Amino acid sequence: MKQTLTTLLPASLLQTVKNTYDGIRRLPQLPSAYLHPWRRESILRLAALKDKHKGQRAFIIGNGPSLKQTDLTKLKNEFTFGMNRIYLMFPELGFTTSCLVSINDLVIEQCAEEMAALDLPKFLAWRSHVHFKNLPPTTNHQLPTFLYTTYTGPRFTRDVRGRVWEGATVTNVALQLAFHMGFEQVILVGVDHNFASKGDANKTVVSDGDDPNHFSAAYFGKGFRWQLPDLDTSEIGYRFARQAYESAGREVLDATVGGKLTIFPKVDYNSLF
Repeated sequence: MKQTLTTLLPASLLQTVKNTYDGIRRLPQLPSAYLHPWRRESILRLAALKDKHKGQRAFIIGNGPSLKQTDLTKLKNEFTFGMNRIYLMFPELGFTTSCLVSINDLVIEQCAEEMAALDLPKFLAWRSHVHFKNLPPTTNHQLPTFLYTTYTGPRFTRDVRGRVWEGATVTNVALQLAFHMGFEQVILVGVDHNFASKGDANKTVVSDGDDPNHFSAAYFGKGFRWQLPDLDTSEIGYRFARQAYESAGREVLDATVGGKLTIFPKVDYNSLF
């Protein structure tokens, strides 16, 4: 049936059908995504952050093995978006990232308590709020800021108070959040876009040993449940991001050491300081 529709319908009409179907699927999520007290508080926080960093630069720090070849001490006084379990590196760094962004269900489910204990702003998927209901108060007595992220309806959102498409990677969400905050230049580091583990995109697997795909062997260590990457969908999101930034007179640069991503202009990391 899917193949028949793809063959018979014009591309524009097929996309309209897909968008309508996606919208219907999201209907059950809508009341709480906009009206729940935690989300209403999150929307207010996001409103205060709109264009707050206009004209400034920020670094989005991935979690790839290339971080072991990157002098991250240079970022101590920069605005940094850390993602997922980047906090495993904090003791070695001697400082924390400016904030933490995480949207994957499995990651947050297994790490909610660790994330809640971090004394820094956190931006998490609204779906994950169920994991914070019974946790003790966070160190800074503030709940995470919850983003209404979805798997469907590909687009780049310039104002993240509403729906945000995940684009198969937390990096795409961080790019949309950085745009919302007004950053003029955003630089990627540690976004290797290359995984040693192979298999079907988005398939849930259980790690059977040391993690070869991230900066730490313990990142998705033995017994950790995680999803194999969807690099093709990630690239769709990255292209949306590049177009959005460039149309607004801003830029995204890629300073990842040896990274395989080819969407953004490359820049030598050390030349930025």
